[in-house]
Amino acid sequence: MSANEYFEKSLPILEKIRTTQMDALQRAGQACAESIAAGRAVHMFGSGHSVLPVQDMFPRYGAYVGFHPIMDPRLMWFNITGPGGARELLWIERTEGYARQILLSHNLDPRDCLVVYSHGGMNAAPVEMALAGKEAGLTVIGVTSVANRRRNQPTHSSGKALADIADIVIDNCCPPEDALVDVEGRPEKVAASSTLAAVGLTMALLAETTAVLTRMGKTPERIFVSPNVTEVDPDNNQQVFRDYMEWEKRL
Repeated sequence: MSANEYFEKSLPILEKIRTTQMDALQRAGQACAESIAAGRAVHMFGSGHSVLPVQDMFPRYGAYVGFHPIMDPRLMWFNITGPGGARELLWIERTEGYARQILLSHNLDPRDCLVVYSHGGMNAAPVEMALAGKEAGLTVIGVTSVANRRRNQPTHSSGKALADIADIVIDNCCPPEDALVDVEGRPEKVAASSTLAAVGLTMALLAETTAVLTRMGKTPERIFVSPNVTEVDPDNNQQVFRDYMEWEKRL
């Protein structure tokens, strides 16, 4: 049964993350907590499908102010073809020079962190985002496939991949081809793994960051919560948005 095959192959990836990436997650959580405790930002970036973990960090139930998603509509797709289509996106994220322009619209500080997601770690967008973050003095955290870096050579003119640039590399433990499930009679596989891994790593990073903040005596004042949590003030989430707007002005 192919549905079962997906779980048989994806669950070991999550277990490998749990058993091999705790040191990287702890170091990343410490860095992110220090940024938030200083009133600064944990910037988050991904292009294409790698924007999904960025969207899932904040605003998301169980998260709080301090995480700053950097999303450019030209590096996301809203259609398969035509305006906002995947074909155009795939071209732009491989084109050198564009990602650096995105950061010009954001106030960066050496106390900030920058989390960059890219399964392959080779495209111009994540590579240039990481390079620009390093040049600005940020702590760069890369979430990527180390196996893909070992198999393939960088294509960016810098000669570097995301895993070569990041101060802290978190391995998504996914195979280079991403997809997991065999198709009878075909060499290609179906059913990707990297989104599952990236979102899981994002939630783990959030949990670790929160634990460090709590030990620092900087527990988040307000957490964005589900309306199913009836014990919380009904105005809580609106206040989180107001807090975010005030915080963003200070960046």
